[in-house]
Amino acid sequence: MSLRWKIAALAAATACLVAAAVGALVHVWTARDIRGRAEAQALNSLYAAMEVHRRTGTLTNGADLDPAGLPASLRRLTDTSRHTAYDGRVDGNLGPSVWAAVRTDGPGGRVLAVQVNMGPELHDLQRLDVTMTVASLAALVAATPVAVYGAGLLARRLRRVSETAGRISAGDLDARTGPTKGRDEVADIAATVDLMADSLSRRLRTERQFTADVAHELRTPVGGLLAAVDLLPPGETEDLLRARVRDLRGLVEDLLEISRLDAGAERPVRAHVPLGAVVAEAVARTGLDARVTVTGPGAAARAVETAQTVETDPRRLERIVGNLVINAHRHGAAPVEVTVEGRTVVVRDHGPGFPRDILLGGPRRFHTGAAERGSGHGLGLTIALGQARLLDAELRLDNAPDGGAVATLRLP
Repeated sequence: MSLRWKIAALAAATACLVAAAVGALVHVWTARDIRGRAEAQALNSLYAAMEVHRRTGTLTNGADLDPAGLPASLRRLTDTSRHTAYDGRVDGNLGPSVWAAVRTDGPGGRVLAVQVNMGPELHDLQRLDVTMTVASLAALVAATPVAVYGAGLLARRLRRVSETAGRISAGDLDARTGPTKGRDEVADIAATVDLMADSLSRRLRTERQFTADVAHELRTPVGGLLAAVDLLPPGETEDLLRARVRDLRGLVEDLLEISRLDAGAERPVRAHVPLGAVVAEAVARTGLDARVTVTGPGAAARAVETAQTVETDPRRLERIVGNLVINAHRHGAAPVEVTVEGRTVVVRDHGPGFPRDILLGGPRRFHTGAAERGSGHGLGLTIALGQARLLDAELRLDNAPDGGAVATLRLP
């Protein structure tokens, strides 16, 4: 249930409780007022009947001596004071009533009593209850749309803040909620999210700038190291140094590529290319063993040359596929399988699979996720994800049910 309907339901429940409480209070107050007026009327009638009976010995004002329906509490009167009693019995047209009685001529005398019928007043009370119930329902029907509308305004403001937070988490560091109407908790939340986004943006930009500066500064000395290694005499030491310097140069190039992707300086150069051929070429360039299978609708398998043609940047596509294959060999286990079907490329290994934090939060630079996934600087998946976004493609990381990491690239 959305927040709008929760607030509307709460408002409706509150209105029902208020209507019920007010209705109960009005009913109790009116019932007490009716009974109080009936008792006063009975006492007044009894007083007048007493005076007439004392002077003339006759009965007036509906009074009677020892009436048959007199409540037992009034039959046992021992003093000469006037008393009242409520009689809830209903007899024909005579509804609940109030009796007023007094014992005449001392303790042994007869009881003079007057009965006041409250039936008409109680009938009016029932009509009042019905009227209040109908009015409460009408007010509830009228108030519910207003509550839904007001809750919708609040929900839209909260949804705007939520959408901004979602855009920030997706990488849009320039997303802001902006000023919102009102000076309430929602406005405070929106302002806090914007402040958080400003702080996060500054920190990330500082980090990216630092990464780019380090990569640029290292590029020249690394190039010099590579040239100096070429001057060493052939041997085991020269081969070891050359391999380490090449690894260092690859790391610097990866850092430069990430900094360009972060800065938005990269632009794809699109062309119509056969997807299967580009994928096969990318796998071959890695020099690693991976089986490439190209399938399509209507055939169990197609030749690479006849695979579907797509419009994309072939160099960046090769970079993505190459990084995925290298990652599968470095952190997974053989066999590594690459499947091309339509506009989708799937790279699967049979190793321990992707760690849970990578599946939940995505790849992070300099983070491989788990010790069992081997060594590495964690930039391969980060670069692949950045290049996929540049191509408007979707790169999804998952684990196969029977084990192994599965990377699925869907081209637009």
